[in-house]
Amino acid sequence: LDCSSKWRTIAVRILVFPIDGSHWVNMEVLVKELHGRSHQMTVIRQADSWFVREHSPHYTSVTVKLGVTSFDLSFFEQAVRNVLEGRRKGLVVGSLVQIKELVSILRAAHSATRTMLSIMLEDWALMTQLKDSSFDLMLTDPAMPAGIILAHYLNLTMVYNVRWMSFGEGHFSIAPSPISYVPVPGSGLTDNMGLLQRTQNLIHYIINLLQERLLVLPIYSDILDQHFPPGTDLLSLQQSADMWLMRVDFVFEFPRPTMPNVVYIGGFQCRPAKPLPGELEAFMQSSGEQGVVVMSLGTLISALPKEVTEAVAAAFAQLPQKVVWRLMGKRPSSLGNNTLLLDWLPQNDLLGHPKTRAFVAHGGTNGVYEAIYHGVPVLGLPLLFDQQDNLVRLQARGAAQVLDAATLTEWEFLEALQGILNNPSYQRSMKRLSSLHRDQPLHPLDRAAFWVEYVIRNKGASHLRTEAYSMPWYSYYSLDVVALLLTIPLGSVGALLSFVRVLLKRRSKKTMHHPENTKIENSDKPESKRVGNIPQLDKKKTEKMSHADKKKTEKTQTVSKPGDLLVQTE
Repeated sequence: LDCSSKWRTIAVRILVFPIDGSHWVNMEVLVKELHGRSHQMTVIRQADSWFVREHSPHYTSVTVKLGVTSFDLSFFEQAVRNVLEGRRKGLVVGSLVQIKELVSILRAAHSATRTMLSIMLEDWALMTQLKDSSFDLMLTDPAMPAGIILAHYLNLTMVYNVRWMSFGEGHFSIAPSPISYVPVPGSGLTDNMGLLQRTQNLIHYIINLLQERLLVLPIYSDILDQHFPPGTDLLSLQQSADMWLMRVDFVFEFPRPTMPNVVYIGGFQCRPAKPLPGELEAFMQSSGEQGVVVMSLGTLISALPKEVTEAVAAAFAQLPQKVVWRLMGKRPSSLGNNTLLLDWLPQNDLLGHPKTRAFVAHGGTNGVYEAIYHGVPVLGLPLLFDQQDNLVRLQARGAAQVLDAATLTEWEFLEALQGILNNPSYQRSMKRLSSLHRDQPLHPLDRAAFWVEYVIRNKGASHLRTEAYSMPWYSYYSLDVVALLLTIPLGSVGALLSFVRVLLKRRSKKTMHHPENTKIENSDKPESKRVGNIPQLDKKKTEKMSHADKKKTEKTQTVSKPGDLLVQTE
């Protein structure tokens, strides 16, 4: 299928609102692809952006000056040190510290996003410029909702390049997500959960829900109140995107429910390796048959704490393999001659090199998919965010080992790495994942571009959006139906019981009042008929009785009721 020729789309203006850091690394890939298809790309960036350049041949930029810097890369490195220190004090303390640091990062990031958005919306000249530009589409990463809010302000159709939302993993904001078998972000669980694991999953769900409702949503409430009609809420705005380009592949992700407007593009940034620079290629070739180990901790974390770095360096020094390590900062004292330190490395090209044998990584999404694409097994050192969850998925498929960087020792790291290098099962498992990932009729990047242009050609994709978004929560979960179904039988039973109770009550009253009714009836009879309430004897029986027996009977009846004595004498 040749999307570029069969599905030709008129070039349009696309406004891009990305997120800095590693998220921009994959967004830039999509921006370049769409620019190559003749679309005019405009990217919104902060003046102090870490990775989004102001000048590029692939897009024009709109730069927003915040005036103050909320945090920089050192903010994340300090968070990592705090988390590792907490883990050393035990599981409970480590979990609490990790939640605390995550909350701090989310508060800082969303506050900065809110500040940037407020500055933009109150800049009349900028808003006029954006409106006059007549953009046809907003392409945004919804992990931070500035692009979502701006798209609604400008009345633009939205397409997401998404993995994360305000709740956590993107599926939880659009698709049914039964927590009985769908692991909640941050839980570190697989889809095979027992009772205790499901309980743990529920606790993580509640924590994520509270983070979203009590931390994230209130940050944007004043902007929505100021610039949108009353009753506008962020959750509804989030769910209104026409297309969700999900950075997920089910070769990697656990199976789960989804929606028709979710398109899976996991690994779309991966590509065949390019030739390495001369010196780096020479170092790779010098490894001989033993090969090379590549280590990188991604774009945000340049180095581990000193004691962990020294342990890793000492373990590398004992390997027969060569090592290429992206490390910024002080050179470890235990570094061996077999290790090459670089401030930056071409990660995709190194992982695709035939000499590469293993990848030591923190577990970021980009690096994980590049490892899958090139079939390189992973030794994971998760630090923050989704890294633990990503590595657990690889470990569950037999393609990785995961260590705790907080308590890492030289010998533990060395043993695990040697296991990855010497046990062929890790290589086989990752090669199988790579084969499955590549076995697609269309490259994920082409699929992403096709669906962006699909939305452009059809002026949206509302026919793929479910009505579930417009339903109140009690209707979504059919609680109103359950209430109706319970009301009918319970109401019938209640009515029947009430009817029976009334009948029994009436019968009880008749029984209680029967003697009085009899007395009243007798009192209305003539005097001749009232013989002192003496029962009338059967006439034939009386005639047969002897005179003495009659006297005896009359005497007995007479003394039985003294009050009737006067009646008898008369």
